[in-house]
Amino acid sequence: MKKISMSTGGLLRSLFCCSVVLLLFGCSTYPLLSDSENEIVSRDYLIGPGDNVDIIVWRNPEISMSVPVRPDGKITTPLVEDLPASGKTSTQLARDIEETLSKYIQEPVVTVVVTQFVGPYSEQIRVIGEATEPQALPYRENMTLMDVMIAVGGMTDFAAGNRARVIRSINGEQKQFRVRLDDLIRDGDVSANVPMLQGDVLVIPESFF
Repeated sequence: MKKISMSTGGLLRSLFCCSVVLLLFGCSTYPLLSDSENEIVSRDYLIGPGDNVDIIVWRNPEISMSVPVRPDGKITTPLVEDLPASGKTSTQLARDIEETLSKYIQEPVVTVVVTQFVGPYSEQIRVIGEATEPQALPYRENMTLMDVMIAVGGMTDFAAGNRARVIRSINGEQKQFRVRLDDLIRDGDVSANVPMLQGDVLVIPESFF
């Protein structure tokens, strides 16, 4: 009986070790993110909830004002109520305001200036897992992995940085790529600093040891 028990125990230990190995190296099946995966296309900034916009109506200072974009993505100004703003460029919003104001003002000319930037949720970069301060970040032009890590205060002591991955939407399909955070942050390997794109999700897993 004792001999059978030891064999069973050995089998369980082997299975456990195999499970740990699969968990540790499962992320290696994801391709490494490199510049070749970054199709950087120039895109106009899209207004989002939490942004602040200055609305300037030429020759009509009484209805020119600064307003926040509400959580529901709309704005309200004199003569313009509950106008959707989220997901539009400043130029598109200006034309929409002109269309509404044309009911009250002859040939209105409107300029919209964004003064506080958050952007739509779909355009933000989200950092989850073992970051010091996991959060959603407004995207900035030419933003890199290093910029993102600086913004979230780096990684915790429990992070498995080289098993981190980026989830990215490419042509409507969600794909995952590995990134080397340990090499970048702890070893200073700048070759691990790759560009980030709008809508990226950075997942930093916890180390098992």
